[in-house]
Amino acid sequence: MTEHDERIAPPAAATHPADAPMFSRAAWVRILPFAAYLFFIVAGDVLERLGVASSALLWLYPAKIAAVVLLLALFWRHYSELRHFRLSTPAVLTALATGVVVLVLWVSLDAGWMIFGSPAGFDPRSEGRIDWLLVAIRILGAALVVPVMEELFWRSFLMRWVAAPNFDSVEPSQLGPKSFIITVLLFGFEHNLWLAGIVAGAAYSLLYMRHRSLWSPILAHAVTNGLLGIWVVRTGNWSYW
Repeated sequence: MTEHDERIAPPAAATHPADAPMFSRAAWVRILPFAAYLFFIVAGDVLERLGVASSALLWLYPAKIAAVVLLLALFWRHYSELRHFRLSTPAVLTALATGVVVLVLWVSLDAGWMIFGSPAGFDPRSEGRIDWLLVAIRILGAALVVPVMEELFWRSFLMRWVAAPNFDSVEPSQLGPKSFIITVLLFGFEHNLWLAGIVAGAAYSLLYMRHRSLWSPILAHAVTNGLLGIWVVRTGNWSYW
């Protein structure tokens, strides 16, 4: 942080008129892709309980990724923080290294008390043979689409919205402990591996605050997810998907 940054006052709590909507347009374009992603997760759980074959449910993932891509493309012009990739070489290297470290911790923090439930994961095998099309869609979706969608929601929107309703005026470097802790905890408990999720959320949030660019946590998140996909296929630990 530069000397100039240290003199920036934290954002004041903005007044929120009683008749104003809770979320602005800038908020909704970051919420909806994430909400679509969650919708397909809930739909898959409901369909499984109704007895739909697991082999058919595997194709919900491509549909989920397609829906998220469609929404991201539709709203792309509103994501001002993604218009330019402005990361220095040291920042890029730090994000890449962070993504690798998070991956190592993700597959290590798996003791019983660190896990919610017993997730079946995403098993792309049929009659013992791997469906490589599904594997490719899963890895590409997890590495290229999910990081953009999740970082837009967790870091660009929620982390700043906790600080002020007019979140799009909040600089990442101005975010305080409250925004950090709330976002990290919620991000962690979104995952079955809740402790690993908390660690990952903390790492991505620190990158965002330090580099003041959403591309930094997106890059780290993409590395984590991409390497995790390769690790899952090589080891057959499908529950991590």
